Amino acid sequence: MADDKDLTDKEEAASTRRQKSAGKKMPCGKVVGIIKRNWRAYAGSLDMESRRGDSYLFMPVARNIPYIRMRTSKGAQELAGKRLVVQIDTWERNSRYPEGHYVKMLGDIGDRDAENEVIFLEHDVPVRPFGANVLACLPPEAGAWVLRDEEATKRWDLRGTGRNICSIDPPGCEDIDDALHCMKLPNGNYECGVHIADVTHFVRPGTALDLEAAYRGTTVYLVDRRIDMLPRLLNADLCSLRPNVDRLAFSVFWELTPELEILHQKTKFAKTVIHSERAFSYGEAQSQMDDPSFTDELTENVRTLNKIAKRLKAERVKNGALNLASPEVKFHLDTETNNPLDVGVYELKEANSLVEEFMLLANTTVAAKIEGDFPLLAMLRRHPEPQPTQLEPLLKAASAVGFKIDPSSSGSLADSLDRIERPGDPYFNKAFRILSTRCMQQAVYFCSGSIPQDQYRHYGLAAEIYTHFTSPIRRYADVMVHRMLAVSIGVDPIPENAKTKDAVDEIAEVINKRHHMAQMAGRASTELHTLYYFRDRVVNERGIILRVRENGVVVLVPRFGIEGTIFLADQSNNSGSTVYDDQALTLTINSTVYRIFDWLNLEISIDKSQPHRPQLQLKILSRGDEEEPASKKLKAM
Repeated sequence: MADDKDLTDKEEAASTRRQKSAGKKMPCGKVVGIIKRNWRAYAGSLDMESRRGDSYLFMPVARNIPYIRMRTSKGAQELAGKRLVVQIDTWERNSRYPEGHYVKMLGDIGDRDAENEVIFLEHDVPVRPFGANVLACLPPEAGAWVLRDEEATKRWDLRGTGRNICSIDPPGCEDIDDALHCMKLPNGNYECGVHIADVTHFVRPGTALDLEAAYRGTTVYLVDRRIDMLPRLLNADLCSLRPNVDRLAFSVFWELTPELEILHQKTKFAKTVIHSERAFSYGEAQSQMDDPSFTDELTENVRTLNKIAKRLKAERVKNGALNLASPEVKFHLDTETNNPLDVGVYELKEANSLVEEFMLLANTTVAAKIEGDFPLLAMLRRHPEPQPTQLEPLLKAASAVGFKIDPSSSGSLADSLDRIERPGDPYFNKAFRILSTRCMQQAVYFCSGSIPQDQYRHYGLAAEIYTHFTSPIRRYADVMVHRMLAVSIGVDPIPENAKTKDAVDEIAEVINKRHHMAQMAGRASTELHTLYYFRDRVVNERGIILRVRENGVVVLVPRFGIEGTIFLADQSNNSGSTVYDDQALTLTINSTVYRIFDWLNLEISIDKSQPHRPQLQLKILSRGDEEEPASKKLKAM
C-alpha cells in the first residue's frame, strides 16, 4: 500500500488539473504555526482502498477538512458503505494527514436518518431530548391547562371586546406565535394590534427550561423535520395562538387615522388575554379577501389590514428598503416514506406580505421602546451596510449587460434594481436580486451598549432600529426582548441575564452562532433532499448563468433552486480556443460564447463517482436563447 503522501484527494487533483489547463499558476504556502486547535468530531466514511493493516483513510463529508488516518479493530465489511463519526487525536509534523479514532457508526450512506445525523453533527444542532429537569418546568396539568381568573385579572382581557383576532400562517402550521386584529374606533380611527404568544409566562428566567432554550437558541427547520427550541407542549399547544381557545399574549396596539397614518404617540404595549376567531392559511386569507361574496366583519377587517400593510410597505420602499430574493424551493414529500415527490417554488401572496409588514412594524416599534428605556442593555438586531468590495460582483454583472447600479445607499440600490429588466424574461430581475442578496453582510443580534448608536441601522429594511419580538416560540432573542419589554411596562423585574452589557453580549454571541448554524443545516437538508429527488432521475431543465469564471460558469436552475459549476475549459481542443473576458463576463470555448445571464438547456443527474460525497451533475445540452424563459414554466407550491 502506498504511503500517505501518495494518496491524493481525487477532488483536489481534479481541481488542480482544471486550473493547470486554464494556464493558471497554483498558489503555494506553508503552515508555520498553529494558534488554536479547533478539532471536533467529524462525519464521513472510509476509503476502503486505503487500508493499511488496521488503519484506513477517513473521508469527511466537509470538503474543507482533510482526510484522517483512523485505526479500528472492526472488520472491513462492517465499515464499508457506512457513515461514521471520527475524532481527531493528533497531527504529526511530518504527516500529511491527522490521526483520529473511531467514535460511532451512524448508518448506511444515503440512509435518511444517518444523513440527518450527519447534518446535526456538522452544523452543531442540539438534538438531545429535553431532560426531566426541563420537562418538570412545564405546567403540571400539561394539555389540560386553562387560564385562571387571577392571571386574567392582571392582563388586558380582549375577549368579548369586538376585536376580531385571527392568525394567518402557512398551511398546517402548529406553532402559531402571532395574531392580528383591526377595529374601527368611535372617533373614526382604526385600532390595529399584533398579538404574540406570551412564551415568557411559561419560560421563567433561570429555570432549567430557560437555560435549555438559551443553549438551543433557535428552532432548526429541516425539510422533513424540525428540532424545537421549546418542548412540544409549549410550541404546539399552550403558546400556540390557536383559534377558539383562550391564550396569553404580549400585544402591541397602534391607532391610525382614516387616511391610515399611524399616531405613534398613542402606541400601547400590554400583556393580554386573547381568543382567536380563525386560523387562516395564506391561501385561505387571500381567497377570502379576493372574493366579494365575503362581507362579514372579520373578512372586512382583514381587507383593512391588507390596505394598511400595502401603505406600510410603500413607506418602507420609499425610505430605501431592499426587495431581495433567494432561490427558495418547497418539497412535496410522500406522507409515508418522506421521499420527495415534487419540487416547486414558493408562491407568495398579498396575505404573506400583510403578515410580514405588521411583524416588521411590531419589531421596529418594540425596538424603539426597549432601547429608549434600556439604552445600554437592549437586545437589538442590525444589518451592516455592505462593503464596497462585496458589491463589486453585482456592479460588474450589471455593467456587463448594460445597466448601471448606484450602491451609495440602500434606497439608490433598490431604485437601481427596480429599473433592471429584459423583455420577455421576468426572471432576469430576480437573478439580479439573488446576486444582490449574496453581496450583503449577515444581520446579527447585539447589545445596544456595545456599539455606537449610528451603527444600529438595519440596511436591508432601511430601519434605524430593529429587533426580533414576534417569534418567541422559536427564537431565544425574542424571549429576551419580551422580558425587556415586560420590565419596560412595569409588569416584571429585570432578569439576571439582562442586567449587564456583558451578559447580553454573551447571549447575543450564542444566538448569532445558533442562528447561522440553523441556516446552514436547513440548506444542507435542502441539498440532501434534492439529491434524493434526483437519485433515480435524469431531468432536462433550463438554467441561467449567474457567474462566469476563467474555466467555467456557475448556473442556477430556478425550477429546483439548485446551483452548480460547469467546468468548460477542459472542453477546448487546444489552449488557444479558450478566451475569458473579465469585463464583459464572457467565456468563449471553441467559438461558443457563454455570457452572464444567458439561459442554457441542461441535463441534471447525480454524479456517483464519489459515493461518500454524491453531488448533482449539470451538463449543457444546448443554448436556451430561443425558448421560453424557465421562469414562465415554474411550478408554484
